[in-house]
Amino acid sequence: MSGELELQVSFDWQEIERVNKSAGDFLREQNLSEESVIRYTMVICELVENAIKYGSCGASGEFINVNASLNDITFTAQVTNPLDKSSLPYIHELDRTIQWIRGFQDPFEAYLERMKAISQEPLEKNKSGLGIARIAHEGRASIDFFIKDNSMINVSAVAIID
Repeated sequence: MSGELELQVSFDWQEIERVNKSAGDFLREQNLSEESVIRYTMVICELVENAIKYGSCGASGEFINVNASLNDITFTAQVTNPLDKSSLPYIHELDRTIQWIRGFQDPFEAYLERMKAISQEPLEKNKSGLGIARIAHEGRASIDFFIKDNSMINVSAVAIID
């Protein structure tokens, strides 16, 4: 089993449906179990949702680049999107969240802690911050990111295929 999915996605919430379908089709073509298809499709969609929510889409023609790949051992999803100065608080929050999750023995513990915190926040806050913890726990993936030339961010999730 090996393959690669590449997509360019607009900064538009309606694109999530297309990403979901494309990812699911690609993963099924790789003969993964339906459970793995659902898990890895969620990982890809959560990464794209974060890019839409927190990325910079200032210039026309800017896209979110999605790359997912499989080999016999690992699944990797990468989302790359433009940044600007307004993205800086998100980058700091992303870094804090990833480090916080890594501080737990099991990502499930981080997931539960985040769920408890969300349940105590007012609905008006309109920000769950659950996506990264969900990727770590439900996706069974390690998450990382890097910034290129202070203008692009690449967020990746890597999981061992079971």
